[in-house]
Amino acid sequence: MNGIGISLLLMQTGSTGRELLVVVLLLIVFVVPFLLGNLLAKFLRQEDLATRIGVVLLAIFASLAPFAWVMYLGQSWKNAIPLGIDLAGGTNLVYGIDNEAAEQQQKKEKDKPIPVETIDKMVSAIAKRINPSGAEEVTVRRVGNDRIEIIIPGAEPDLVEQKKRLITKLGSLEFGIVANDKDHAVIIERARRLPPGINELRDETNVIASWRDVVENKADNDGRIAVREVPRTDEITGEAINVIQYLIKHEPPEYTVTGKYLTNASPTQDESGNPAVSFKFNPRGAALFGSLTQRNLPDTTDQFHRKLAILLDGKVQSAPRINSRITDSGVIQGRFDMDEVVSLVGVLNAGALEVPLKQAPISEFTISPLLGVDVQEKGINAILVSGLVVFVFVIIYYRVAGVIAALSLLLNLLMVVGSMALISATFTLPGLAGLVLTIGMAVDSNVLIYERMREEFARGASLRLAIQNGFDKAFAAIIDGNLTSLITALILYMIGTDLIRGFAVSLFIGLSVSLFSVLYFGHLAFDLIERKKWVKTIPMMQLIGKTNIDFLSYQGIAFFCSGALILAGLAALAVRGSSNMDIDMSGGTMATLEFVDKQNISDIRTKMESAFPNGFSLEQLTLKGEEQKLGKRFRIRTSEIDRATVIGQINKAFSDSQHAIVRVAVNDIAVSTSAVLEGDAARFSQGPLAQVKLSGGMSVETFVAYIAEELEGNPDASKKYSSAQSLIQVAGVTEVPADTAASPDPKQKSPKRFTELTVRAMPEIAAQDFADGLKRVQNRLSTEPVLDEVNSFDTSVANETKYYALMAVLASLLAIVIYIWFRFEKIYFGLAAVVALAHDVLVTLGAIALGAYLSKTPIGPLFMLEDFKINMNQIACLLTIVGYSLNDTIVIFDRIREIKGKSPNVTYAMINQSVNETLSRTLLTAFTTFLVVLVLYVAGGEGIHGFAFSMIIGVITGCYSTVYIANPVLLWLVNREAALNSPAAKPSKKQAKTATA
Repeated sequence: MNGIGISLLLMQTGSTGRELLVVVLLLIVFVVPFLLGNLLAKFLRQEDLATRIGVVLLAIFASLAPFAWVMYLGQSWKNAIPLGIDLAGGTNLVYGIDNEAAEQQQKKEKDKPIPVETIDKMVSAIAKRINPSGAEEVTVRRVGNDRIEIIIPGAEPDLVEQKKRLITKLGSLEFGIVANDKDHAVIIERARRLPPGINELRDETNVIASWRDVVENKADNDGRIAVREVPRTDEITGEAINVIQYLIKHEPPEYTVTGKYLTNASPTQDESGNPAVSFKFNPRGAALFGSLTQRNLPDTTDQFHRKLAILLDGKVQSAPRINSRITDSGVIQGRFDMDEVVSLVGVLNAGALEVPLKQAPISEFTISPLLGVDVQEKGINAILVSGLVVFVFVIIYYRVAGVIAALSLLLNLLMVVGSMALISATFTLPGLAGLVLTIGMAVDSNVLIYERMREEFARGASLRLAIQNGFDKAFAAIIDGNLTSLITALILYMIGTDLIRGFAVSLFIGLSVSLFSVLYFGHLAFDLIERKKWVKTIPMMQLIGKTNIDFLSYQGIAFFCSGALILAGLAALAVRGSSNMDIDMSGGTMATLEFVDKQNISDIRTKMESAFPNGFSLEQLTLKGEEQKLGKRFRIRTSEIDRATVIGQINKAFSDSQHAIVRVAVNDIAVSTSAVLEGDAARFSQGPLAQVKLSGGMSVETFVAYIAEELEGNPDASKKYSSAQSLIQVAGVTEVPADTAASPDPKQKSPKRFTELTVRAMPEIAAQDFADGLKRVQNRLSTEPVLDEVNSFDTSVANETKYYALMAVLASLLAIVIYIWFRFEKIYFGLAAVVALAHDVLVTLGAIALGAYLSKTPIGPLFMLEDFKINMNQIACLLTIVGYSLNDTIVIFDRIREIKGKSPNVTYAMINQSVNETLSRTLLTAFTTFLVVLVLYVAGGEGIHGFAFSMIIGVITGCYSTVYIANPVLLWLVNREAALNSPAAKPSKKQAKTATA
């Protein structure tokens, strides 16, 4: 039960019950904490701390609310945390393009495929509809040339049905004038003479007017508008009904006002207080809308009012009177409930589908978790151990202060998980690892404060003064580091696509919660123990004392080593090419297979590893009610593009009798010549025709693929037919009956299968070639099993997604430069920080490629190296590394700013002194983070191995670049600003040692 499921259940509660529940929840979350805080403060005799204690309790209660609600519903608290495909499986939907509807709506040319670019736009629109925040780990991608695949984590029926409604809604918004007898008498007369079934009145090129159904099927007729009733059959009851239609006058295409000009849609209320949708246009849309309404204002002579039709998905939603000129905004009214308004807002904001999808999916399966149980257990155990290691370390090292740090980290963890549950963010195994990593990195703020306290104690400060000064002096560095990353998160969310936005949401929540738990709760805890005199001092371990190292003297060696490593890594990336990318980033070929006997998924995975060493993914498919087939049906995805190679490798891998795949033989082929046909089938008139009988069920799509492949690969090169699929039409005759004993869920289905098919070809295909092709299919199926849905699938990251993701990252880097420039008053601070970040990203990317090469050498097993791939988890990892390294760099820059004071120059000595004074904090933070990722890498299993490897490299290079890249670059930039500042020339070694002493 995720957050959406919770909200759906709440909405299903009765109105009075829902209002009562909301009041009770608000009281518990927002009032009870302050009452308890007041009581606790009185008990401790610290009444002035009552509000601060209440705020902390409020944070705890709010974080526990999603879990308490699920438990109130009688479910386990774990159900409040939505799990990803890798941990919990989900639902796999495949939708097909509705070619017939697309042709009727003139959105597709007859007998021509939909352009790939159009499908890609639809993929983007659907992704925005069903995953607007980007936090739900939903996969949407193109399959073949006319299908779209959607994978939804979890298999909760209500959630899946909600998503399905969003997927298939066309989402088109259009405005037109309802034809009236004052302005359009001739058009109305012509439209009424249209033949039955024809709704559009056209001139030579454009649609002039069209009859459109009225949603409420009720005419608001003043006797002046064109309205008619047409007989229909009710789709649900089958009864004869009359449907009311308005005649809509259309503007020329270049002046038509449509949803493509929308900038925003949002929920609102109409004049009666009913749910409605408000919308805003961009300047072009506002101008067109203003022109349309201006031309149709009321007549002052007879007070005649024209009506503006608002059409959603081609139907008249409402037709209000035009009273005045309207430009950039308006309201869509109708008999909406709140669910429909929220759905419509999401669809409009995501954009309309270029062409319609079929309302029912071609196939709908429940898929098993992508990771095996053993892999999940390894990963989760490693996550728990790595988190425990952090808590133990900070308590041992900082003692009393470490206990407070551990409590703040627990609060941090609770608030992050509670917030993510509240917004229905999906938790994958790498996501959970990233959560623990966030805890490890959150130690940094505590270390900053405690090391400042240590300095205060060294100066002889009292406990109260040391606490106050420790927080005050660390405040600027903590705020600058976190605020820079918060700005980055905001930009990534505003500009990025759904995948990047999901990371941005997680980053924003993590950073905000970290600031609260460390600065607010941590300060409260220290104030409390000091006031109650529970401790007289705060003892701490100290492994790193005062140092005096000339770090900048090693800049030449550092630049050489970094340059060599980056060049080697880039060369490895270039040589590997597409092999660097994981399946989700590269696309490939997918196939569905059904075994004769039940199989163990781990055995199937083992065989696939040898068949497809360059990468694959495996999904176990089931239909509800078909539990007896559990373990028989699987879907394989591989980065291999060639269809024949994929089929050959699968057949080779499962050639033994224990892993036999279901076979279907061609029993009979009867070839003849088609008769004269009508309608869409007319293009097959006089072409060859065959009646094909099979020994078992086969889908139409699968047989089309087989015959097309044989025609395109005709041994006689002069008789090959390109794009043979468009020249073939296959229709099912005898369908395999459903397994009634299994009582499958009617909402879930596999593609229909037939034992008898009618196969037609266009006259362009010679009858002998057609017959030979069918014979080759027959011979082929006699020696190899049937693989269903063998199709290419696109990367889950479309080119548009990659472009906007890159723009978001570049914009965030620019924001980092500007913010640091503003805070540190010089642009070279920001530029030096960005150079270090670029260094870290390049080193980590290169390490992924080099690690893959080294995995095939004796070094590979020693360091647990694998053929690492770049995927979305690795992209999130790189962004995490950027945040870690940036925070590291800002801490040293903050100390440089403090030492510099009012001095106009940043000098060599100041930089060295700053690095030495913050060295303890730098190494402690790196050590705690390194401990986490090392445990994840060694014990986490394959589910998080690649993620942990990149983080190990990132932690090392982030710590290194802060000292040996950012600071030397800063010095170099300072020295180049001689016109504004005195050069920060390198002093003699004696001067440097004196200055840093």
